[in-house]
Amino acid sequence: MGLFGRSGKGDPFDWLVVGLGNPGEKYTRTRHNVGEEAVRLLAERHDATLKGGRDNALIAETHIDDQRVALAFPLTFMNESGQAVGAMVRRYRIESPEFVIVIQDELDLPPGELKVKAGGGLAGHNGLRSINQHLKSNDFLRIRIGVGKPQHKDLGKGHVLGRIPRRERELLDERVADAADAAELIITDGVDAAMQRFNTRR
Repeated sequence: MGLFGRSGKGDPFDWLVVGLGNPGEKYTRTRHNVGEEAVRLLAERHDATLKGGRDNALIAETHIDDQRVALAFPLTFMNESGQAVGAMVRRYRIESPEFVIVIQDELDLPPGELKVKAGGGLAGHNGLRSINQHLKSNDFLRIRIGVGKPQHKDLGKGHVLGRIPRRERELLDERVADAADAAELIITDGVDAAMQRFNTRR
């Protein structure tokens, strides 16, 4: 039996929504942790609490519409995110990668842009690369929150982990709320509906 499927104990969940970031206070509210913020917002909206436990992640179990959804923030560092995601896919008996939604920061999009994507390349994102290695698939869904590129590629680490100017932070707060909306729309109406709503906006 592969990683995905419904066999095993307990009731299967319909969806796994993963917000990427690094654990620890010093990474809170950095560009790299916008995925974490979106998952925390989703948990709040659905009266669920992210709690530590198994699988090296903070997890909340909830319902969105009539779908059973696990919300998660891996406590591994970004580069090892797949370790937690693979374990949760097994535990929650997620049927296929198309039912895994990953919310992530995206250097290739300017701040203030958000795109929904089904499968495709990894765009050099270490968190996505790790998830791909553990799931042995690129077919998971992504909600990409633009954080922009630094002026020089060698400054990438400082850019995603450094302080954010206030105006840009306000923009990111808006996109984090949009990312939570996009995850809900994928779950209730499907990924095409979410792409139509969020990928065509200017």
